[in-house]
Amino acid sequence: MARDPAIQPPRGTRDFYPEDLRLRSWLFDHFREVARRFAFEEVDAPVVEHAELFIRKAGEEIVEQLYHFVLHDRHLALRPELTPSLARMAIARAGALRFPLRWFAIGQNWRYERTTRGRKREHYQWNMEILGEPSVAAEAELVAAVFTLLERLGLPPGTVRMRINSRALLEETLRGGVLRGRPEVFAPLCVVIDKLDKIGAEAVLEQLTSPAGGIGLSPDQARELLAGLAPHTLDEAATRAPAGSAGLADLRRLFELLDAYGLAGRVAFDASVVRGLAYYTGIVFEGFDARGELRAVCGGGRYDRLAEQLGGPPLPAAGFGLGDVVVLELLADLGLVPGLPRALDAVVVAVSEAERPAAVRAARRLREAGRAAELVLGTPRLKRVLQDADKNGAREVWVIGADEAARGVARVRELATGAQRDEPLPP
Repeated sequence: MARDPAIQPPRGTRDFYPEDLRLRSWLFDHFREVARRFAFEEVDAPVVEHAELFIRKAGEEIVEQLYHFVLHDRHLALRPELTPSLARMAIARAGALRFPLRWFAIGQNWRYERTTRGRKREHYQWNMEILGEPSVAAEAELVAAVFTLLERLGLPPGTVRMRINSRALLEETLRGGVLRGRPEVFAPLCVVIDKLDKIGAEAVLEQLTSPAGGIGLSPDQARELLAGLAPHTLDEAATRAPAGSAGLADLRRLFELLDAYGLAGRVAFDASVVRGLAYYTGIVFEGFDARGELRAVCGGGRYDRLAEQLGGPPLPAAGFGLGDVVVLELLADLGLVPGLPRALDAVVVAVSEAERPAAVRAARRLREAGRAAELVLGTPRLKRVLQDADKNGAREVWVIGADEAARGVARVRELATGAQRDEPLPP
């Protein structure tokens, strides 16, 4: 018999049953603990925003993937990412805030895209943003926070590596060539380059040279551009950079700082990393599964002009997003997903309805003492109560029958040891 699709979640979304929510809460607790250690403060924003907050004219896939609608003449959208919302919040109180800000958020995001392993149409994302700091010390803190999280989750060193580049360096390098007289094509050009791993070099060449695409490079220019993305060391990249390159200097300084964080062996320069969002302006980075089996684990970078694009004052900023779906897939692949039973201190059971008032008083006392106590609502067989309590991770079962009620006690069984004792019942 076919199942009614109305009782299934929409494709690419998820229901969270208790065991799923325990795992999600476990992961979010790690997000929050790392943020606390790095002295970040938690913020949140509406899941529904004005659509124009996310709509830009650089050909980004994210614009095509918006869940958006018009309601009462307002064009609204479910947020596809958190960064613009957090930038908007900083702009709204720019005159009253003390910069730099260290903000983090854990929010649900929506993108109508093709679902694959590690990619869904809704996901939760941990964002950390440093707003108001122009130096690459901000990016170094952010990259260090990512690796601190991965270590807390139990991922062995080398499981995730970080690829780092600078859009500023790329733009400086191209100014004398394909960008000469056409600086406006840089953002859409980066959006296309970001597709290299997804669609391959030939398809990227076609998009770079297509008259309909708006970039309009010649075939020779496009091939020269892709060749320039091949360097995998800063020294190689430096041979193409103009003299006095600020982008190159920032990269050298960032790698120096990451060495001080003890991360030199986990990060590498990669000229092909540009990120697919048009607002990035400087350092960009992506954490990737070293086995090559999953999509990027996280990504971020510097976006110094986003606040101005949204109508606010100049505000240097950098941040990253790390999604829950892909990191949980990675943990599952490595057998690192923890078993998380219910956290029950006690199960209280009345053998018959006559003892229920006494059981209620016992459960009330336990709860007032701060303990998690489940009061069995029916009168099932004691064997089943004990089995269910053990399965649910309870530490104790409080049994109140006629004899116990007459003596004013509950018979308490410790499930781990089988030891039993009497506990006085409250009057």
